[in-house]
Amino acid sequence: MVFLGQYKNLFHNKRVLSVISFSLLFGYVLSFVFEGQVLYQIMEFFQIKAIPFIFSAIFATLIGLLASGVCFSPFFGAKRTMLGGIFAAAAATLPFFFPLPPIVWLISLFISAFGCGVATAAWGYYLKTCTPRNERYKTCADVLIYSNIIMIINNGLAIYIHPMVGLWMSLFLILSAGYFTHLLPRDEKQPMELQGAVRIPLTKPILSLMVFVVALTINSGLMYQVFNPAYRDLEWLTGWYWAVPYVIALAVMRRLLQKTNRPYFLYIGMVMIMMSFIFFMLTTHNAPSYLLVNTLMLGACGIFDLFWWGIFGEILEYSRNIVRTAGICISSNVLGVLIGGILGNAISFGGVQDAHVAVLALAIVCITTAILPLLNIFLVQLLKSNVYLYAYSAMPQEKRSLVVAGIPVLAPLSAREKEVLQLILAAQTNKAIAETLHISEYTVKTHVKNIFGKYDVTSRAELITFVLKNQSDSHV
Repeated sequence: MVFLGQYKNLFHNKRVLSVISFSLLFGYVLSFVFEGQVLYQIMEFFQIKAIPFIFSAIFATLIGLLASGVCFSPFFGAKRTMLGGIFAAAAATLPFFFPLPPIVWLISLFISAFGCGVATAAWGYYLKTCTPRNERYKTCADVLIYSNIIMIINNGLAIYIHPMVGLWMSLFLILSAGYFTHLLPRDEKQPMELQGAVRIPLTKPILSLMVFVVALTINSGLMYQVFNPAYRDLEWLTGWYWAVPYVIALAVMRRLLQKTNRPYFLYIGMVMIMMSFIFFMLTTHNAPSYLLVNTLMLGACGIFDLFWWGIFGEILEYSRNIVRTAGICISSNVLGVLIGGILGNAISFGGVQDAHVAVLALAIVCITTAILPLLNIFLVQLLKSNVYLYAYSAMPQEKRSLVVAGIPVLAPLSAREKEVLQLILAAQTNKAIAETLHISEYTVKTHVKNIFGKYDVTSRAELITFVLKNQSDSHV
């Protein structure tokens, strides 16, 4: 009875339900739709070329992610959108049980991938509402860990037992995801317009995160196309060990991320991914080589993925259109894999000698990883400014007018500059400030430039962080 009571309480925990539902959904995506081994094994079983299906599924997932917050969630809500995507994916899985013409399978896979993209973006609503902000990286770590464990098991069924067994398991996973999604709490009529949400500009943080994620995940697409063919004869090992280092890295990151400075992990991951390519070039492609190269590569991928998922969880805190923001952010991951896959195919099938393939791939990896530290610094600055803007918006009006009074400047602000500064702290654009103060936008830009000089800063994010951080510190 005690066990049953604990079981019942477990499924009344919103965070646990959100983790279970998305882990099952993502386990289905990773093992079947998104370059999954179940799909590869089914294609091989029926002697069908897999590459067109793979790229079609990646593209459909990208479209579904972007469409979710625009075409579905505003009208149906996050829960119904997520359920609709899940059951579309489940229905589109059924044709793969039969030896149908390839075009039927291609259409079915496109529908399934599109539905998964829609459902994944809609889950962003539950990531925000079911998990406190400072715990979201743990929820992200949990779903990535559990979904990859599910993927490893399902891949094993398809590779070592029979492809159809893996396909049956995939169908079970997506239907189970639908059941646990059904248990999630009902969302607001328009889930992305949460009560009390603060209008804070997110364009720059989202675009910066997208560039950051694309730079990270291009390497994943390259990995699929460059590494996998080299170890094709080791299926007895690659079939189960593939994601093990990824899961271990996530588990370690989950425990240490709150205690350790986050950028340290970024640099560790950068070193690991470059070392994996170097060892790939220098070693014979046998089992020990695979263990070394794959451990470094997938360990780095685990570090990178939780790194950007954690930032994604922070951005959701300030979003009024949660599902659309989730779709845009996650789509950058899919876009990176797509670009990496195209580059990998171009390198592998473009007449490039095998000896040069890894060298070209390593060059691309070096270029993408070189920009990561700069992007991370810029992202951190933007997120900090949003934290302080959020705090500023919660202040009473009379307190807002006193914010800048106690902060030292290199030269006194004019009355107009103080007005402009207060509107900057209210997250107003130059155009909006011009309309509010009935002055030209050019004049606003001049005032903003003068304010930057008097505070010795070079950007709005830096200005907001400096002013509001010093204001909060002065009240400690």
